[in-house]
Amino acid sequence: MQRRNFLGAGAAALLAACSFGPKPGTLSATPETPAAPTLVPVVPPRPIRIGLALGGGAARGFAHIGVIKALEAQGIHTDLVTGTSAGAVVAALYASGMSGFQLNKLALTMDEAAIADWALPFGTRFGGWLKGEALQNYVNKLIANRPIESMKLPLGIVATDLKTGQGILFRRGNTGQAVRASSSVPGVFQPVSIQGHDYVDGGLVEPVPVDSARTMGADFVIAVNISAEPSSQKSNGQSGVLLQTTAIMGQSISKMALARADIVIRPDLPDMGGSDFNSRNRAILAGEQAAAAVMANLRDKLAQSRLRPAGTVAAQ
Repeated sequence: MQRRNFLGAGAAALLAACSFGPKPGTLSATPETPAAPTLVPVVPPRPIRIGLALGGGAARGFAHIGVIKALEAQGIHTDLVTGTSAGAVVAALYASGMSGFQLNKLALTMDEAAIADWALPFGTRFGGWLKGEALQNYVNKLIANRPIESMKLPLGIVATDLKTGQGILFRRGNTGQAVRASSSVPGVFQPVSIQGHDYVDGGLVEPVPVDSARTMGADFVIAVNISAEPSSQKSNGQSGVLLQTTAIMGQSISKMALARADIVIRPDLPDMGGSDFNSRNRAILAGEQAAAAVMANLRDKLAQSRLRPAGTVAAQ
């Protein structure tokens, strides 16, 4: 009896196994081989050319030095530099190889009388209280008379053709003379004659030379705007009035140009006039502070720019 029960149980188990086994004509499933991992190529950040555009603003130009110091302290080095007016002076010295620290030391020991060569304004064709030759010689002496094309950094200097009103970007030739032309505020400095053309302050056409930096091949432009708001610009005396006039004319032009920069640094110097050389140390500090305030944003935008396809510009 027990044997029959045992045999019956075994037969039932066998039938159950058969009923759940693979059906005729089918294959039992086998584990699939895991797919090989997809290799995603790592695209290294593309190299970009960083341009530094230094705007005009007379004595307020000392703030450019503070900006350069702050950039260097953070390991941000530019590949080319453009300058207008006071920015042209700093741009030329920076392009020659001077560090922010060296520029700072030079600024604090500079005697403004060294760049003032008074003229008889009514005895010349265009007038102007200063000839500008002293500024030209001062710059050339500091850079060992190197021409623009021989600088350590590519350098562009903006001036205005007095006859046509067109801007000119000097990329070759006498550096001091180009700086002098770029800095020749009408009525303050006499125009500069170069190869039959008379040139005056570059701030009349490009107060902050952002577009010139793009022309020279910059993918990413750091613009430094040191111009005073017309309402806050001190306008004591004839030179003050002329500087105020230049500031007013440059406002709308600056706004359009600055919109095309990747980052804009604006030192806070609300009560510093264009002829206030006594506030140079404060201007340098303001430049450092303004650069520090945008440093995180600057780093983010630089990182984004390195991931963009070449030839594109970040949306503002």
